[in-house]
Amino acid sequence: MALSQKVETAVPAATVAPPASAAPAAPAASPTAPAKPVAFPRERFDPTRDARADLDAAIKSAEKSGKNIVLDVGGEWCPWCVFMDKFFYLNPEIDKLRDANYVWVKVNFSKENENKEFLSVFPQAPGYPHLYVLDPAGKLIQSQDTSELEMGKGYNPDKFVEFLNKWAPKPGTVDSVKSPVSPN
Repeated sequence: MALSQKVETAVPAATVAPPASAAPAAPAASPTAPAKPVAFPRERFDPTRDARADLDAAIKSAEKSGKNIVLDVGGEWCPWCVFMDKFFYLNPEIDKLRDANYVWVKVNFSKENENKEFLSVFPQAPGYPHLYVLDPAGKLIQSQDTSELEMGKGYNPDKFVEFLNKWAPKPGTVDSVKSPVSPN
């Protein structure tokens, strides 16, 4: 569920490592030619969004769908945040796995809006992007340092699939107890 509008983002092709299973890239026109930006649709981190309202909407959606929620905390200043978006774009099967099991919510963290009050109920993020996995009722079940999902200059597809499968909702395991981040 996109809680804000997706936009086309141009990122230099060389800044995101292709998945291990991808075919080799075509050679560059010349060794000194700059890499052409590759545009892809992505939801931006928006400092004007209301993170609490976005989470409330995600909880409603997750309770109806049985999906878990992921709070993707980062900002437009963060290259690894853009890398993650590109990683999902370049790995449609992993993107499908994510979308089948999670309501994904972007939460801005930047000098314009650190969302301090909203994020204060979660464990401190050691870096960005950072993922908080919540059950459909909004209860925290995992705080994920995304550096553990990296491989070289990109993300490791196997580690990401393992993460998504591990924290996917299990039938009959929704905890209806409200947490401090839940409404009410």
